[in-house]
Parts: sequence; C-alpha cells; structure tokens
Amino acid sequence: MARRRSNNEGSIYQRKDGRWVAQLSVDGKRLSKYFKTQRDARAWVKEMQTKINEGLTYLGMNVTLEEYLKEWLLTTKMTLRPKTFIQYTQIVNQHILPALGSRKLQDIRPDMIQTCYNHWIAQGMSARTVRLNHAVLHKALNHAMKLGMIGRNPTDLATKPRITKTEMKTFDDTQVRTFLLAAQGARLYALFNLALTTGLRQGELLGLKWSDIDWNTRKISIQRQVQRLRGQGVIFSEPKSSAGRRKIAIGKQTVEVLRTHYQQQQIEREFAGDRWVENDLVFPSTLGTPLDSRNLFRIFKEILQQTSLPNIRFHDLRHTAATLLLQQNVHPKVVQERLGHSDISLTLNTYSHVVPGMQEEAADKMDELLTMTDVSDALGNPPVRQESIKKTRV
Repeated sequence: MARRRSNNEGSIYQRKDGRWVAQLSVDGKRLSKYFKTQRDARAWVKEMQTKINEGLTYLGMNVTLEEYLKEWLLTTKMTLRPKTFIQYTQIVNQHILPALGSRKLQDIRPDMIQTCYNHWIAQGMSARTVRLNHAVLHKALNHAMKLGMIGRNPTDLATKPRITKTEMKTFDDTQVRTFLLAAQGARLYALFNLALTTGLRQGELLGLKWSDIDWNTRKISIQRQVQRLRGQGVIFSEPKSSAGRRKIAIGKQTVEVLRTHYQQQQIEREFAGDRWVENDLVFPSTLGTPLDSRNLFRIFKEILQQTSLPNIRFHDLRHTAATLLLQQNVHPKVVQERLGHSDISLTLNTYSHVVPGMQEEAADKMDELLTMTDVSDALGNPPVRQESIKKTRV
C-alpha cells in the first residue's frame, strides 16, 4: 500500500477492491476521487495542486457551470445596459447551458469549448453568433478567475471562427440626392436628412429631443437612444458607449429642415389634442410617443420602392454618411467623433473600402507637389523645379 502523504501534498492509497483513492485538502475541506490506477490518481493530485496554486477554491470545485452562470448573470446585471443583459441571458440559456451547463465549473476544458464551437458551426450557426457566445462565456469565466473559483480561463485556448466580411452597401452622392428627393413630403423627411448628414444611429435619432438642439451654435447633443425590449416595450437608455455621448455640428440647411419639421409637428400636436403625449421628441409618433422602429422601417422601404435605388438597410444610411465624409477628405478623427466610435481604429477598419481611393489621391497630390517643371531657357540652363511651397520669411 502506498504511504499516506500530508494534506498539503495530498494522499493516495489503494482500497481493498483494488481502486486507488486520491485525496486533497482545499480551503480546509477534503476532496476524494477514485481511480483505476495509481498513475491516474497521482496525475489528478498533481493537476489539482497546480489549479489550487493558480487560485482554485472549494466552491469552484463543486459548483456546476449552470449554477455559476445564473449567479453571474444576477451579479453582472447591474453593470449592463438592459438590452445587453437580455442578450447575455438569451445566449446563456439558449446556447451555453444546453451544451455545457451540467459540467462542473472546474472541469471545463478548452477542448470541450472547442467542440461546442465546432458543433454550433456544423449545425448552421453563424460565425458572428458563435463569437458572441464566446465573448459572453469568456467574460463570465474571467469573473470566476477573479473570485478564485478557477485557475485559468479555458476559453483563452479555444479558436473562434473567422467572420467573413461582407461588402458594405452604401449610396453614392447622386443616389443620396435621388433618395432625399423621393423622401420630400414624407413625414420623416427631416429624420432621413439628419441620418445622412450626421451618421446617427437609428436609436439615437429616435431618442433625440428638441432640448438637445442648440439653434445658435448649430449643434445637437446625443444623450440617449430608444430601444425596444421584449416584455418592456420602448425605453430610453444611455448611448452605446461613453464616446456615444457627444455633440455634433449640423449645417445651415439641416437646421432649416429641422425648423420646418418643428412647425409641422406643432400642427400634429394640435390635431392630436388630448391624445398627445409630450416627450419633447424630435421624431415621435403622431401622438408624441416614441416612434416604433418597425414603422420607420416600413416608411423607409416604401421610399426605396419609389426609386430604382439599391434595397439597403436603414443602418446603411449611417455607413453612407461616413463614406461620403471620408471621400470628401474629412479627417478620420472627425468622422470617428461624429459617429460616436470609441476608437479611431474602428472607424478606419470599418471604412477601409474608402482608403484605396484616398491613397490614389494622396499619390497624385505628392506627384503634383514634387514634379520638376521644365523652365530651361534658350541658353541651355538646366530645368528648375517649380516650387509649390511658399517660402517663409526670416
């Protein structure tokens, strides 16, 4: 019989029935596990000692992934926006728990997670959804590491599927004019105009209030967005990120469009009478309540059907605004701030399709700047470069 070891080392011994017992002390509590061979028992003790040194606790040894994730959702709810929390909950309940929920938290291995990813892809799940599942599970297990429930995050070693980048659909400047011409006279003409001149998100447009507009400085403040949540209806929420809370300059023509829209809204308010619900919204329903995005979608598609324009999404108006700004040589940093992107790299990566044209223009400008001009005279003097750069007085 193998000698017993101290609690710190763990102990291994053989039972009368021939099985080997490995025991280990964690947080003052003894854990036991049975094996067919002494070698397997020793390997388990060594593995557990490593995990304990990495921060594994007794709680992490016994709780299932399902038990942990349900508690984690309650903990993280206070830090998430309502729509994000609902999305996290759906991902956990619909995807992660059916696949791994019954497993012990400390037993989750990278190969198990990889098998899940591969299975989801084989079943037809999109790469984007798999990556969302990965992001939620990774965040949850990172929290478990901080609590000392596991020693490492097994999702770090799993390979996420690559998302195939689809070609972005946008209007060119001619198509924008065609669309706005077709939208003239529509109740939401001002909304479409503002979407194309600012690149605001749909929720930001629907959450915009008259008090957010500074008529003197011609700036609008983005402070909220409208979202529709299952079981709660339409709600106001914070911008998508801290960068989303921003001020955007608008042109004089856009200001006039908004003034006309304001006057038309006063007529609607009078017509609605007591049915009007005052929310100070720039683009409300005909009763003053937040506009349902489904109605906006319907009106948008009706306008597209009146033209021969491509059948794009409403969100593509945002992409159109950004693309046209970049094509007009507006600095990417300004575009980033107008769009509310948290980092300029996101702007550049999203609109990389615009860069080739900008590269060619930059090359042509440098050629023009540095090209030698033949100004040699009849005496055979060598050509002199035509300076394009103004001399500085000293």
